[in-house]
Amino acid sequence: MKKQIMSGFGKSNWIVAGILGVSLVYSAQAGVPFNNLQGVGGAAFNPLAYPAGQNKAENSDSVLSNPQFGAWYVNLSDVDVDWTAIGVAETIGGRLELSYGYEVISPAAQNIKKSDLGAKLLLVPENLGGQAYVPAVSVGTIWKKTDNVAEGVDDNAFDYYLVATKLVTQLPLPVLLSGGILNTKEQVTGVFGYNDNSDNTFFGNIDVLPLSNLAVGFEYKQGASYSDFNNADYWDAHVAWFANKNLSLIGAYVSAGDSKSTTEAGLGDGVVLSAQYAF
Repeated sequence: MKKQIMSGFGKSNWIVAGILGVSLVYSAQAGVPFNNLQGVGGAAFNPLAYPAGQNKAENSDSVLSNPQFGAWYVNLSDVDVDWTAIGVAETIGGRLELSYGYEVISPAAQNIKKSDLGAKLLLVPENLGGQAYVPAVSVGTIWKKTDNVAEGVDDNAFDYYLVATKLVTQLPLPVLLSGGILNTKEQVTGVFGYNDNSDNTFFGNIDVLPLSNLAVGFEYKQGASYSDFNNADYWDAHVAWFANKNLSLIGAYVSAGDSKSTTEAGLGDGVVLSAQYAF
């Protein structure tokens, strides 16, 4: 199974990700966090500390945020592989984000399906106490389950993460910075199942907003390594356009490592598209 998928993943962009960068800061436009590939409020493959549902009216008495949805499509034309993902997220009391993501990866004539249930808790709101240097800080977990995994590999596991995110407005252009630590057992984001061991890895995002409705940025995710399996590092360069306060469109060039590597699970590079809608 693993060899079949790897060969079918030549230019995997799954990593679609990219996309996301962060950005979005202005309330007049749609903005971060997006629903990432796993449904979590974040960028493409990384979570952000901000909870989902930022479009909620300030005078609303509801403890529930407005829901938001994200859709991803990756066309790996060189190897005839499609990767699609949809996600939804909502926040309770402005602090507890709950999310769900569903992914379908289609190498050759088979479908690999993956479900992701996420929970994120905002521990420290951004600019707490009126201090402009205080980032938002959150902790979170994602339970992931994948079908059609190879024998000897677990079909489900938990991720755990700590992330800090800060919008810096004191520079000539607004800059969004985010970084965190991920504890994971994933093999190729879970598409190849989950290892018996876990690893702590780093992830980070940086985005610049040259216009109030446009973000340009970079995203990085360190690949987890185990005694018997090594994941490639992922990165992407992306552009996000916030069409209005509800709709965002994203495009990215992503790299998921060398698909021909014999030392790590790399999926190549490619182009990804995403549409995000926040009520």
